[in-house]
Amino acid sequence: MGFGSIIIGDEILTGKRQDKHFSTVVTALGRRGLELSWSTYLQDEPARITDALARALASDDVVFSFGGIGATPDDHTRQCAATAGGVGLELHPEAEREIRGRWGDEVTPHRLAMGAFPAGSSIIPNPYNRIPGFTFRNVHFFPGFPQMAWPMLDWVLDTVYPHLARVPEVDIAILVYGAGESQLIDLMNACVARFPALKLFSLPRIAERPYIELGVRGEAQLAEEGLAFLRDGVAAGGFTFEPRATLALD
Repeated sequence: MGFGSIIIGDEILTGKRQDKHFSTVVTALGRRGLELSWSTYLQDEPARITDALARALASDDVVFSFGGIGATPDDHTRQCAATAGGVGLELHPEAEREIRGRWGDEVTPHRLAMGAFPAGSSIIPNPYNRIPGFTFRNVHFFPGFPQMAWPMLDWVLDTVYPHLARVPEVDIAILVYGAGESQLIDLMNACVARFPALKLFSLPRIAERPYIELGVRGEAQLAEEGLAFLRDGVAAGGFTFEPRATLALD
């Protein structure tokens, strides 16, 4: 099982607004020792949204979808989710209760329509204005507004998936000077074989003094052992290096 995100909206892909959902998902997962496996950006096109949601629903991944769950003509996500799942839309009784609680006598059919979810869904509470998101199978649907979506994302992670949380990882590296990546491949392969639980990375940097950012990501103690292995190998190869600050992935 991995984690994925689907971010929907013409305003993002045309550049009218800058997306911040991606970085927020990465950070929220990182605080819990988890990481994002993939992300997809989509315009407000029903066919593309339906196709992306069909693939998400057919996967074993936990997927977070942002945007398109309102009641305006360009909000297609609720219907696309129902179509992708082969079910109809139904007014969810808990969503109806929240919406009526929000607007009272001013509730309208258009406002109630925001509580029509694919049959079999459960609601995601919205602490901002009580208009809920919803979970349909393995996909969690949030509004596009960050003030609403981000607390709802935290609620899902802490309420539905607390058992998946792990100790947050660290990202540690050295800056290697005077070496090309090809000269470090044998060392990198040896590190991967010796520390399979770590993720190794090699990032060449073009600068006045070029260098390679060589490091590992994983549980803190094991990462330190992996980096020590890389330091010893780089020194044995006759290359100079210096430490890079440790990054806590939270």
